[in-house]
Amino acid sequence: MSAIFDLVVRNGTVVDGTGAEPFQADVAVRGGVIVQVGRVEGRGETELDAAGKLVTPGFVDIHTHYDGHATWTNRLQPSSNHGVTTVVMGNCGVGFAPCRSDDRAGLIKLMEGVEDIPGVVLNEGLPWDWETFPDYLNVLEKNTYDMDVATQLPHAALRVYVMGQRGIDREPATAEDVDRMRDLAKEALDAGALGFSTSRSINHRTSEGNPIFSFMAAAEELTGIAGALKEADKGVLQIISDFEDEDAEFEVIDKMTKSSGRPISFSMFQFSHAPDRWRRLLTKMEAANREGARMRAQVCGRPVGILLGLDLSFNPFSFCPSYQEVAHLPRVERVKALEDGGRRARILAEFPGESDEVIFQQLGKLDQMFMLEDPIDYEPKPERSLAAQAAAQGRKAADYVYDRLIENDGLGVIYVPAANFHNGKIDAALAMIKHEDTVLGLGDGGAHCGLVCDASLPSYMLARWTEGHRGPHPGVLPLSQVVKMLSSETAETVGLCDRGVIAPGYRADLNVVDFDKLNLHIPRMIYDLPSGRGRLGQTVDGYVATVVNGEVTYRDGVATGALPGRLVRGPQAAKALAA
Repeated sequence: MSAIFDLVVRNGTVVDGTGAEPFQADVAVRGGVIVQVGRVEGRGETELDAAGKLVTPGFVDIHTHYDGHATWTNRLQPSSNHGVTTVVMGNCGVGFAPCRSDDRAGLIKLMEGVEDIPGVVLNEGLPWDWETFPDYLNVLEKNTYDMDVATQLPHAALRVYVMGQRGIDREPATAEDVDRMRDLAKEALDAGALGFSTSRSINHRTSEGNPIFSFMAAAEELTGIAGALKEADKGVLQIISDFEDEDAEFEVIDKMTKSSGRPISFSMFQFSHAPDRWRRLLTKMEAANREGARMRAQVCGRPVGILLGLDLSFNPFSFCPSYQEVAHLPRVERVKALEDGGRRARILAEFPGESDEVIFQQLGKLDQMFMLEDPIDYEPKPERSLAAQAAAQGRKAADYVYDRLIENDGLGVIYVPAANFHNGKIDAALAMIKHEDTVLGLGDGGAHCGLVCDASLPSYMLARWTEGHRGPHPGVLPLSQVVKMLSSETAETVGLCDRGVIAPGYRADLNVVDFDKLNLHIPRMIYDLPSGRGRLGQTVDGYVATVVNGEVTYRDGVATGALPGRLVRGPQAAKALAA
């Protein structure tokens, strides 16, 4: 019998992304679209046996920074290792379009500083065969990927394109500047941008230490640009702020919402210096939504932490002068140099060194550092800290950490929870993800190449929070709810309503998951970036297959060679199928 479908996934437990209870069914695909869910009689050109496995929609990650990667590679990893089949780029106001040739260096320094993507990688990797934002989309459209990509218009690039050095110097925009930015934003939306993003965070700085070009931009500038979304009657807004002045910053968000009439999302964490701020922001958002706004907070379901090690961007001794003398050496040679008794004594005497870099504030806090071990536990107990382990052995903490750092050829990874882990508890993260006005985000795929690896968030959510998974901590959320969070909720937030659901007419992006085998491994550096530089990757067990646009892209974590992913231009609706 000849095949009548391109793909049939048989005998799986379908978790359809709507929040409905899982059910047994086959899923048939034709032309990149799901055409039948239930008992499928016809044969598929490709067949996957999902007996005893979960079949979920492909996951949609709305907060990534693959803006450069998408111009030089077909594989957007590590996101594609974790069931992600669509990513949204252009977040936090950083990106590379629009851009004139004279401004390229400035945008590279900004991305390097804000998102920890080495400047040498960007200088070698970016082809720069665009100037305007529509040009950039045309470049992306020529490429093929292991997932779909969509992007937003970044404020920093737009500001510099219109204002030149005045924009970089954060001078106030004139009325003429704002009009021009609004016109270009409308042009970008018409060309296929999903929306507009900006940053107001003082922590977002160039590699030279200067604040991001959009920092504290006037409300008039932001509302003027937001007006382009109102004129276009489409698009979303994304913003990140430190919220040090909660009322003033939320007022800016509210004004942008009212000026655009469009949905807006903002990043939200729990920080130990302001442990209840997230509650107050939720209260403000609830009130605004009752009055007709469409606001959502982008949240993360786990502690947000930095990773340290000899193979990574930083380690606890990075700013000690005697360490810096050998920091340029390859890791194995560096370990040998660090084993020298004299150098060891000098480094320990200098610890933690001196630096103006923000991360330096973390490097002396050895009581907040933990060695990552398999199976990974992102909620370590205080007695597992490196300082506590040193004390248990009657040793000085820095001396003990030094030994742990150089053991195993220097491949150890130290985890430092930085947010969503106040007093060693993850309660705030759980409360945030359960709130009806929040959406999962903040995985930051493509960014923080040697410092953070949160792109594994989808796998973590399934393994940590889902009822019935055999992990170190009990899950408390229904499987159907977690899958919905990862698929239809994120998709709908940015207007990609053609995906995230397993039903006829929806895009055929799927995962087949062996739930009992789901297990995250320790992040490791992978040296596949331009110029041979590295990025953090993280493998996971349990993904039997990932399907994009009806084609199997990964089997058991191994790429099949298929690259069916494409640029997505603008909001999307599910296809209407003939009866």
